[in-house]
Amino acid sequence: MNGKARKPFYKKEEKNQPVVVELGQTFPLTIKRLGINGEGVGYFKRRVVFVPGALPGEEVVAEVTKVHPKFAEAKIKKIRKASEHRVKPVCPVYEECGGCQLQHLHYSQQLKEKRDIVIQSLERHTKLAVDKLDIRETIGMDNPWGYRNKSQFQVGERGGKILAGLYGMNSHKLINIEQCAVQHPATLKATEVVKGILQKHGITVYNEKRGKGLVRTIVARTGITSGEVQIVLVTTKRELPNKEEILAEIKETLPEVVSVVQNINGEKTSLIFGESTETLQGNDFIQETLGDLQFELSARTFFQLNPEQTVKLYNEAKKAAALTGTEKVLDAYCGVGTIGLWLADQAGEIRGMDIIPESIEDSKKNAKRHGITHAKYVPGKAEEVLPKWVKKGWKPDVIIVDPPRTGLDNALLQTIQQVQPAKIVYISCNPSTLAKDIDALSKKYKLSYIQPVDMFPHTSHVECISQLILKEGN
Repeated sequence: MNGKARKPFYKKEEKNQPVVVELGQTFPLTIKRLGINGEGVGYFKRRVVFVPGALPGEEVVAEVTKVHPKFAEAKIKKIRKASEHRVKPVCPVYEECGGCQLQHLHYSQQLKEKRDIVIQSLERHTKLAVDKLDIRETIGMDNPWGYRNKSQFQVGERGGKILAGLYGMNSHKLINIEQCAVQHPATLKATEVVKGILQKHGITVYNEKRGKGLVRTIVARTGITSGEVQIVLVTTKRELPNKEEILAEIKETLPEVVSVVQNINGEKTSLIFGESTETLQGNDFIQETLGDLQFELSARTFFQLNPEQTVKLYNEAKKAAALTGTEKVLDAYCGVGTIGLWLADQAGEIRGMDIIPESIEDSKKNAKRHGITHAKYVPGKAEEVLPKWVKKGWKPDVIIVDPPRTGLDNALLQTIQQVQPAKIVYISCNPSTLAKDIDALSKKYKLSYIQPVDMFPHTSHVECISQLILKEGN
């Protein structure tokens, strides 16, 4: 591991019985490091205390806001000694919104703390000698602002005015967002215009408590290279009053919008999208470019939110795969095929799967567009599809996984260890589940290194590329 060795953060604390703290209690606290959600972490008489907004090295007076069996949450009452890395957030609703957690920390220090979050996760969830691991410095952005190519703003109403934004931190209060420092300006502009058009035509918005109203969410996505914009209106019903007039106004006011889509979600759920999707105007998709590859992005397909950093991330995945031109590569959780196609020029064969059928169709189109004939994509779960392929004689040499935040499915973990590819390239957006999965794979696989990449500046999130090699004798 790069940098000086240190004692494990979590394990020594578990030996001691923490003191009881009470709601509203105040006490001085020294912040030791950042937690996985970007909050400051300190100890009050062996009790772990999480303090949002506090930074490592700071001395604060904390007030307990929640008490849990093994830890407490607190808020800052006063900063007695501020970190030299503390800066003023640029966003006017930063403290209310909760979308970013680290705008108050200088960007260069964010990169160091994100690497430390990875280390903490390995200390907590693995039996590995973490001080001997190769955990590399976090790869950051030259200009870490305005990078998000997609917004999903919930819609609400206050005083007869339509709002669109995010729910506040630890609350169900909708924060109206008209400006956002990390969101691409094209998505903000499109959302504001569409919001105004809906208001003009008297379109109702969904009220969760009453279960009434039409529009739930406005989704805007832009192709940062192409300049194209897609609008998705998530509604509770298919019928959209004044539809033709609304579409005509969008077309006239926002010529960059080449796709207007409606998604129907009438369920009582926190999920954004329902199962039914219909294109109302223009194309079913927008175009985006990564390096030399072009992709068609339809409404529900997954695509990385930060294209600039995605190129760096995929180049690191390519390095970790270290292909020679003959390998059979499995791209699990393939989405629209981006990672597999990125590696295709160095692979013997690419196969991928995803549970979203639209993503598989996009993968096939993307492969065909680029003349990649040695790629095959099928809908389904990797843990179900892969054993069938192995039974038919197709075994991958390299498996690339890019799972959701919940990590790898247990069935897939077992399948991978049964199939025993020579190499696993694990792309993760959650250090905790990454560490748990590495621990589960560690009996048969050696962790060569982890390369953190900052895909979401000013948030607590960090992406990692991990290279795991099959141990000899397996």
